[in-house]
Amino acid sequence: MQYSLKVTQPESARSQCLVVGVYASKALTPAADALNNACGGAIKKVLRQGDFAATVGDTLFLYELDGLTSKRVLLVGLGDKKSLSVARFQQSHAAAAKALQKGNATEALSFLHEADLKDKSESWKAQYAVAAVGHALYRFDEHKSKDTAPKKPLEKWHLGSTHRRGQKSIEEAIKRGAALAEGTSMARDLGNQPGNTATPSYLADQAKALGRKHRKIKVSVIDEKELEEMGAGAFVSVSKGSTESGKLIVMEYMNGKKGQKPAVLVGKGITFDTGGISLKPGAAMDEMKFDMCGSASVFGAMKALAAMNAPVNVVCLVAAAENMPDGGASKPGDIVTTLSGQTVEILNTDAEGRLVLCDTLTYAERYNPAVVIDIATLTGACIIALGKVPSGLMSNNDKLAGQLENIGQDSGDRVWRLPLWDDYQSQLNSNFADMQNIGGREAGSITAGCFLSRFTENYTWAHLDIAGTAWNSGAQKGATGRPVTLLTEYVLKHHAKKS
Repeated sequence: MQYSLKVTQPESARSQCLVVGVYASKALTPAADALNNACGGAIKKVLRQGDFAATVGDTLFLYELDGLTSKRVLLVGLGDKKSLSVARFQQSHAAAAKALQKGNATEALSFLHEADLKDKSESWKAQYAVAAVGHALYRFDEHKSKDTAPKKPLEKWHLGSTHRRGQKSIEEAIKRGAALAEGTSMARDLGNQPGNTATPSYLADQAKALGRKHRKIKVSVIDEKELEEMGAGAFVSVSKGSTESGKLIVMEYMNGKKGQKPAVLVGKGITFDTGGISLKPGAAMDEMKFDMCGSASVFGAMKALAAMNAPVNVVCLVAAAENMPDGGASKPGDIVTTLSGQTVEILNTDAEGRLVLCDTLTYAERYNPAVVIDIATLTGACIIALGKVPSGLMSNNDKLAGQLENIGQDSGDRVWRLPLWDDYQSQLNSNFADMQNIGGREAGSITAGCFLSRFTENYTWAHLDIAGTAWNSGAQKGATGRPVTLLTEYVLKHHAKKS
C-alpha cells in the first residue's frame, strides 16, 4: 500500500473514490459539505432518506454525482460528534478501507481524517489514519492453497488537504503511520504462524532477516547450550522439555546518541505452550501458538523504528522456547537456579513464561539500560481482571508507568496499571527454594509481576501482560499486533535524541 498527501479541493479532485465523514446528527465534515454544495445538495438529500444512520463504521457508496469529477463518493459514519474518540476515529478508517477493498477502486482520496477529534493535531490524525487503514487491510493467507487476494486490491491511499499549511509535518506523520502499520503487520504475521512453522529457530531466522534488511540492526543468537553454560537454569528448564532448542535472540539498534543508555524491550517467545507436565486442557489449545505474541510485538516495534530510521538506542531480547511435556521436561517440585543466582521451586510447569523471562531480565542488566519493558502473554488471570480491552501494566517506577498510560490513551493501545505491592510477595514463599513460580489463585497476574520484579531491582522496569489483547478468538481469530504501537511511540517520545 502506498500512502501520500495530496493538496487539492475535494469538489475538483480526480480520484476513483473520495472518502468523507458524516456524523450521526447528519452533520457533514468540511470536505463532505464541499462535495454536497458542488453536487447541488445531493448528499444531504440521500441522508434525509434515513437509510444511512452514520453510526461508527457505517459506509455508503454514491456514484457519479453531478458536479463532481470523481467517480465515487464513500460516506463513512463517525457517530456522535461530541463523543468521537481515538478508538472510533480508528474504527471509521478501518471501515472505509474494508469497504473499498471489497469494491473495484484501487485508489482513494480520503478526507475522513478531518473528523473533529478533540486535542488531536493534524499530524496525529494523519499518522493514525494511515496506521488504521494498514491494520484493516491486513491479510494472512500464507498457508492457504488458493489465492484469496482481492482481484483489484486497494493500492493507494491519499490523504487530502485543502491547504499546504503544516505539509512537511503531515508527510512525516504519514511515514510514521506507514511504519507502524508495517511493524504491526510483522507482529501479526509472526503470531499467526502455526507452531510447526514458528519455532525458536524460525524466530532467530526472522531476526537475522530483519538485520539484513535494516543494516543498523545487529543480531546475535544464544542457543540452549550456551544458556545452560552461562547459568540460565530457569530458561533451560523450559526449553529442555522440547526437541526444539531454546534461544535468546538479541537485536541491537544503536541509532541514537553515542553513549545514550538504551531502552530494552524483552519479549516472551513461547512458540507453543502445552503447559508442559502441567498439561493444559485440550479445548482451544491451538491458540497457544499465540504465546509468543510478546516477542512478536518486540519484532514489530524494532521493524517500525528501523523503518522510521528513528534516532534511538534500543535493544530487543526475545526469550524463545517451546513448552512441551518431553521426557526431559521439568516436573512439579523441581528446583532450578536462575541466572541471577536465585533459586525457584517450579510448582506449575504451565507458569513457564516467567521462567524464561526472569533469566532474560537478568541478562538485560549488561546493557546498563535506561529502562526495561517486558511484554508477555503471561496470565489468564489478566483476561479475567481486564478482559480484552487494555493490557495489564505493572512497574517499579511511577514515572514510567505514567508515561505508558498516557501514550496508551493517546494512541488507543491502552493499558491499565495493577498494584505491585509488597503485600503480595509472600504468596511466592517456598519451603525449599528462594521462591516458587506461582502464587495461588488470588491475584494471579499481580503475583506473576511480583515474581518478575525480583529480577529487575537494578533498573527501571515495567511489565505488560498482553494475554487479553494479543489475539482474538472465534470467527475473528488471529493476532492483533498489540502493543507494537504503544512500544514504538514510547521509545520515540522518551528515548529519541533531541534535535
